[in-house]
Amino acid sequence: MATALETTVRDPRNYVRPDVWDREIQLLMRDHPFDEVMADRLFAAAVSYLVTAIDKWGQGLEMCCGRLVDTAVHVFILDTKNYREWCQEHFDGKFLEHIPEIAFKYDGSVERTARIIADNGFLVDWKLWERDYGKCGPCRPGENCH
Repeated sequence: MATALETTVRDPRNYVRPDVWDREIQLLMRDHPFDEVMADRLFAAAVSYLVTAIDKWGQGLEMCCGRLVDTAVHVFILDTKNYREWCQEHFDGKFLEHIPEIAFKYDGSVERTARIIADNGFLVDWKLWERDYGKCGPCRPGENCH
């Protein structure tokens, strides 16, 4: 008799206070042409990415997201108080830095990162990631950043 493996899916909402989540959605809609549904999808992808970057810290995976998901990452980073507090809570008091490279690389790192996130237990909104598969990954090679 075969036994089904039970898998637990990680919910990005479990990593952000509801008031901060709502604020980031409002900021995304204020600054970009996204409706609430799209802003929510993007912020969920951004949080899944950031949590995975913390979980995989020091492994040299050179994770990066494409420009679309990076929009939500940047909105969170620019909300510095909330981002700093979030890093302190989820990264043992440390700060997860964002160190973009000047030149974009076209090396498959966006697709590779989406697969790392999926392997880390998050549902991946593949359409958000697939859009940028062939385009770029701007994070600095060899850095433990995002």
